[in-house]
Amino acid sequence: MPELELPVIENVLNTWTNESAKLAELDYIKYVQVFENKGAMMGCSNPHPHSQLWSQSQLPNEIVKELATQTEYFNKNNSPLLVDYIKEEHKQKDRILFSNDHFTALVPFWAVWPFEVLVSAHRASASLKELSSVEVSALAEVFKQVTTRYDNLFEISFPYSMGFHQAPADGQPHPEWTLHAHFYPPLLRSATVRKFMVGYEMLAMPQRDITPEVATERLRLLSDIHYKQH
Repeated sequence: MPELELPVIENVLNTWTNESAKLAELDYIKYVQVFENKGAMMGCSNPHPHSQLWSQSQLPNEIVKELATQTEYFNKNNSPLLVDYIKEEHKQKDRILFSNDHFTALVPFWAVWPFEVLVSAHRASASLKELSSVEVSALAEVFKQVTTRYDNLFEISFPYSMGFHQAPADGQPHPEWTLHAHFYPPLLRSATVRKFMVGYEMLAMPQRDITPEVATERLRLLSDIHYKQH
């Protein structure tokens, strides 16, 4: 993705949109997961990054938790949780990686992975299907920025798992939901040092090896493309 022109990235986004919308229309489908694995370290069997769409008749665990949290917040505040959260992050600016008029990429304060990134829309939006053409272009720009900075960080083709979280495909309105994507990269200090969840992290809770602010600062400096995979 870092080496693709923006119109090509838009085509990828539109493909994800169209295919997930088709699946969501099936009566027995309640959720559609769009995700991409990049790199052998993330179990990618193909030499090139590739994405997949999985659909299922029940909501997966992470979506159940996010739905409950966003619904509770919306009922109390009459405002989407992630929309308000992005506004607060823009006030502080310490964890903002890149932003345009429609999307923001940041290292969230709850990040578990060292260079974890959240990409969120600026308005309530249940799914990729709800994005306008202008928003798709804006999302393509953010994705190119994030993945370029990843590749430049250790000057390698940076591995990660990325996925969109869309609202349930249950035919109901979801004013509480804000379309967003999570980037989970495994690398810690270099191209060869990997973050592992072991010991205390598996039995109690994850530990942060690097603060979100430091991760953001390091990624901010890498906007120009200088690494290219051959």
